[in-house]
Amino acid sequence: MKKQVAIELKNICKYFPGKVMANKNVNLTLYRGEILSLLGENGSGKTTLMNMISGIYYPDEGQIFINGEEAVIRSPKDAFNYKIGMIHQHFKLVDVFTAAENIVLGVNEGKKFNIKDVNSRVQDIAARYGFSIDPKKRIHEMSVSEKQTVEIIKVLYRGADILILDEPTAVLTPQEIEKLFAILRKMREDGKSIIIITHKLNEVLEISDRVSILRKGEYIGTVETKKTTQKELTEMMVGQKINLKIERVKTDFDKPLLEIRDLCVNSDDGSLAIDNASFYIRGGEILGVAGIAGCGQKELCEAIAGLRKIESGLIMHKGENLIGLSPKEIIRKGVSMSFIPEDRLGMGLAPSMSITENLLLKTYSEAKGPFVDRGRARIRAQKLIDDLNVVTPSTETPVRLLSGGNVQKVLVGREIEANPNVIVTAYPVRGLDINSSYAIYDILNEQKSKGTGILFIGEDLDVMLALCDKIMVICHGKIMGIVHAEKSDKEELGLMMTGSLDLTEEKKGKNYGIAKDSNLTEEEWKEVKVSSEKDDSQETLKND
Repeated sequence: MKKQVAIELKNICKYFPGKVMANKNVNLTLYRGEILSLLGENGSGKTTLMNMISGIYYPDEGQIFINGEEAVIRSPKDAFNYKIGMIHQHFKLVDVFTAAENIVLGVNEGKKFNIKDVNSRVQDIAARYGFSIDPKKRIHEMSVSEKQTVEIIKVLYRGADILILDEPTAVLTPQEIEKLFAILRKMREDGKSIIIITHKLNEVLEISDRVSILRKGEYIGTVETKKTTQKELTEMMVGQKINLKIERVKTDFDKPLLEIRDLCVNSDDGSLAIDNASFYIRGGEILGVAGIAGCGQKELCEAIAGLRKIESGLIMHKGENLIGLSPKEIIRKGVSMSFIPEDRLGMGLAPSMSITENLLLKTYSEAKGPFVDRGRARIRAQKLIDDLNVVTPSTETPVRLLSGGNVQKVLVGREIEANPNVIVTAYPVRGLDINSSYAIYDILNEQKSKGTGILFIGEDLDVMLALCDKIMVICHGKIMGIVHAEKSDKEELGLMMTGSLDLTEEKKGKNYGIAKDSNLTEEEWKEVKVSSEKDDSQETLKND
């Protein structure tokens, strides 16, 4: 039986000011009842191409055909008229509205809405595909997966037959990903056509029927998923062979560089974000932090980096408390820390400054006179560009003009260049293509080999299990346990992330959550104690 074409792109081209080519002569076909994955490196034109289908951009050249007829899509409203809906990575929801109110927002059916009828219709859609949703629940009360459900039902409510999902699994637990994939398969069976943009090759192979690859704005080809491999897909994306294996570098773990005890930190709204967290960061070790988005990871790393007020608790180095000390005073104590924040432009870099100037922000205070050495900084910037393959016209380009992935490379490169002995990094490969991601993993392993202690907050559990030595799981601000990466799996981590599994121990009514590590001798363990009373409340590290 011949497949029905849902959407076809012919020779699509898109140029931005300065004759920057985003897409060139792209040809793409999506069939009815199919899941198509779209792969490509950063800057390959994936998002631009999908924005043209969803009406955010308009192509400069080429044609779009829907159900065999040429379509003109100049706005998201036009896209909805063609039954096309896009679910963006960053949700576009009104926090104070309910799920049902968000779903009907902007819908014009020529009559006044009856919210009971809307709730009923939302429940019908949810039942049809297997969603779990409370139409009356407000967005600010929802988990990330619930918010994503609202976004998907929002386009289905409008009658979408063609769905585009941008990085849909980025902030989901393994269990939530499985549930989402089951829903997508039901949609496929119902005749829906789905395009998924993702960087996770294991998920591409699991969920999609075919895979289309873009490279530098041009269409490379489409392959059937069951006939390809991760290695082949990577080579098509990058244009050369690449080693996909993440090495877990073996090191002789050093003594703890930092010990965090009974740490309590508030979120921006005043609620408790981190609740009595206790752990340590050792030299030559990567400690991963896993958790559903919004469970306190951001507040934890900002508190350790000295950027967020600590309500109570201690951050110790060789028996001394570092809380309240300035960065220069902390360095004099022997702790040189680099912080790679989640918000790369809002907190990590100055958007309007050039790459060179952003590098100077880290070192300008070291100048011996009133002037900074721009020449030397420009050489450093060029080395960073070459080492990390940053796509930029020059070292003097403002970072706000770079793609998200290239902005991340500049931030990571600058922080690593400072030769820290402690690195706190939140989602360092978010937005990076696979080639760039592996370059970052290699850099972190190189730092680990030098004896640097690394706190790695990540979202890809496969990567964390391969890269990290231990993984600490947080749920609603509480530590659920610390496990050896080699002796754990995604299922266990997922249960801990949702709070279904708690590996911490409480003794004598105290919960200090200190992980007693079998790699430390008793004498070494005693060195990181700050008071003998805590000897009664050690958490046994699972599998030791």
